[in-house]
Amino acid sequence: MKIIMGLGNPGKDYEQTRHNAGFALVDHLAQKFSLALKFDKKFTASYVKTEIIRHAVAEDLCLIKSTAFMNNSGQSLRAFLAYFYPEILEEDEGNHLIVAHDDLDLELGEFKLQKGKGPKIHNGLASIYQQLGHKNFWHLRLGVDSRNGERSIAPSNYVLMKMLEAEQAKLQEVINKVSDSLFA
Repeated sequence: MKIIMGLGNPGKDYEQTRHNAGFALVDHLAQKFSLALKFDKKFTASYVKTEIIRHAVAEDLCLIKSTAFMNNSGQSLRAFLAYFYPEILEEDEGNHLIVAHDDLDLELGEFKLQKGKGPKIHNGLASIYQQLGHKNFWHLRLGVDSRNGERSIAPSNYVLMKMLEAEQAKLQEVINKVSDSLFA
């Protein structure tokens, strides 16, 4: 079973921003498997739960995007897990949960899948840590830093800026790699 939550902010103003890298991954996976996410107000999230067949083996797959803003992502995830998978709320049961998010500690085009380790500062993850009470889940860290050492823009503003077309293409390349590695 894989539960993949993509972090981002809802609405047109945030589309194609660095902060929505997690949303971009979930959107890609939904398209790859021909799935449609549906909104449910009890979770303040859009999600799909399904079974996929890979290599003649059935696997449960859940894709989730919080429709609350980034800083409240944990509330959506906790409500979803409490309803469908309460066992995952236990610290030692985070093996099935993958949270995909933007990461300014990694260059654009890089990614890391690490258990219990995220960037130094990320408010969406902080919300999840607070709501779950632990960090023991998979962090899919999608690099979004393309500043080439230039640090005149505050990180909180930089991640909310729209990506250039070339940056979007590079992010899509890494999303394709991630998708292939998760579902080989």
